[in-house]
Amino acid sequence: MQFHHHGYVSGDPHVQPAAGVGLDRPDELPGEVDVLIVGSGPAGMIAAAQLAQFPGIVTRIVERRPGRLVVGQADGIQARSVETFQAFGFAGRITEEAYRITEMAFWKPDPEQPRNIIRTALTPDDPSGVSEFPHLIVNQARVLDFFAEAARNAPARLVPDYGYEFVTLDVAEEGEFPVTVTLRHTAGPDEGTERIVRAKYVIGCDGARSKVRESIGRELLGDRANHAWGVMDVLAETDFPDIRTKCAIQSHDGGSILHIPREGNHLFRMYVDLGELPEDDRGAVRDTTQEQVEARANRILHPYTLTVKHVAWRSVYEVGHRLTDKFDDVPEELTGLRGPRVFITGDACHTHSAKAGQGMNVSIQDGWNIAWKVAHVLDGRAPESLLDTYSAERRVIARDLIDFDRRWSSLMAAKPGELDDPTELEDFYVKTAEFPAGLMTQYQPSMIVAEAVHQELATGFPVGKRFKSNPVTRVCDGNPVHLGHHHRADGRWRIYVFADRPAPGERSKVRDFAEWIGGSAESPVLARTPEGLDVDAWFDVKVIYQQKHTDVDLGSVPRTFLPKVGPFEVVDYEKVYAAAPDDDIFEARGVDRDGAVVVVRPDHYVANVLPLAATGELVTFFEGVFAVRSRSAR
Repeated sequence: MQFHHHGYVSGDPHVQPAAGVGLDRPDELPGEVDVLIVGSGPAGMIAAAQLAQFPGIVTRIVERRPGRLVVGQADGIQARSVETFQAFGFAGRITEEAYRITEMAFWKPDPEQPRNIIRTALTPDDPSGVSEFPHLIVNQARVLDFFAEAARNAPARLVPDYGYEFVTLDVAEEGEFPVTVTLRHTAGPDEGTERIVRAKYVIGCDGARSKVRESIGRELLGDRANHAWGVMDVLAETDFPDIRTKCAIQSHDGGSILHIPREGNHLFRMYVDLGELPEDDRGAVRDTTQEQVEARANRILHPYTLTVKHVAWRSVYEVGHRLTDKFDDVPEELTGLRGPRVFITGDACHTHSAKAGQGMNVSIQDGWNIAWKVAHVLDGRAPESLLDTYSAERRVIARDLIDFDRRWSSLMAAKPGELDDPTELEDFYVKTAEFPAGLMTQYQPSMIVAEAVHQELATGFPVGKRFKSNPVTRVCDGNPVHLGHHHRADGRWRIYVFADRPAPGERSKVRDFAEWIGGSAESPVLARTPEGLDVDAWFDVKVIYQQKHTDVDLGSVPRTFLPKVGPFEVVDYEKVYAAAPDDDIFEARGVDRDGAVVVVRPDHYVANVLPLAATGELVTFFEGVFAVRSRSAR
């Protein structure tokens, strides 16, 4: 973590200096805003935390509840989400209080006594090491708390406006604030009264019954699986031996349980199979009592018993898979002809079962994806066409998730004898580990994802997939660090420069690249970053050498990789790295020994891989991304 470069900081360095709208933020919700976020769930809160890094943008987030969420429904935190938490500065703290999943047990009927269940397999949760971050369980309410803290401590000092219910909106064809939003007070002395807020953009994060979605004429389309589950977070007495291990439990009569230990070492969650529903059920299954769910759980767990002592939260739901045709307000035939003004995220545009642990995780990525893009357009960095990429990118991911969830849900609900292979459930879990971890996402070529023309130069950084970090050594102090962990959610693009074979003091391709990117008028760093800002304000350029850190003389490193920052123009030494002696990043990530440039978006996804000499291609790529050209060569 970096601080002190603007002067000595004696307090909490996580609290960034207030700036822009954060210097005198009005308590009252203003009548005009740049961005109005509706709903303070996972997508809404990460969007708020990201936009709070842009103090020149007036962002407000409204929530119908009178205060913070107390008990959340979601609890599974996949590795990709923990990577994201790292970018927002709280991965370590939330990991400390969470339950960590390292194994999953599979229980099935005993062939000798089918009414009894026995453990048949115990599999590692991440057998292939897809991420250095763990798979966690922690209540959604705590996730929202951490994002709220990040937004509150950011330069814009963003906090939710509680007690406002979204009613409807109208989008005008022109005007500075074309979206007119009607809100209703849900608490306080003005309860029941309505007010108008005008916005440039609206981000709808208001759940499966989204009124924002309804206002733009989108529908959730799909099907019901006619299968119901009872879910409960409980404290209980039991002799089931794997009560503190994640389990998939299948009984002889087809009933099953997905069991998930919760944070705190005592609470646990059970998804209890309630069976197939008749076509004319019409929601009657939701009247299933807690006693009925517990009785079903005991039948499945036999010969073990479960006595519930306290219910923290419970629900009954039907499996459904639904998806909207588009995630913004622009009709398909008008995409590219007019820019979107309203966006929907999370459950507002895709719903599925809870058992794959994807709802909150995918919503988080929805919110981050749209937030940095809206910010780039509003502060003049990018053209409005950037906003078209949100729906194009995220709808494909939601569709893939629904396909995955259909398969996982059907396997969980199947009777053991109905499966083609008796180990099909556990085999599917192991083989698809990368998908539920959130790491299979690969965005297709667009204005912010290049064609993978030079992919062979860095095979471990697939274009369109998230940047997979790796240990390196920081040259200035010899500390072992993870290269990607310095990539914070600050809105900057990253340019990772992997050096060729010569030592830093010798003539090399990386030295030529450094002279170009630090001195040419065509360099995106110089041509795009506005005057008056630090040279690394919009682009974070780092170099990774192949030599041991003891063989890299900082005095021989090009000045481009040692920029002067802050009002006192002090050198930033944390941009020069060397391959770790016991885990060479060049070898681990398939980086060519003749060097490469890896361009990474603000949300961690690899946007381009290029040779060191392909400066023209780098210029062309960023010409399609950035709208401004305001800085001259130095």
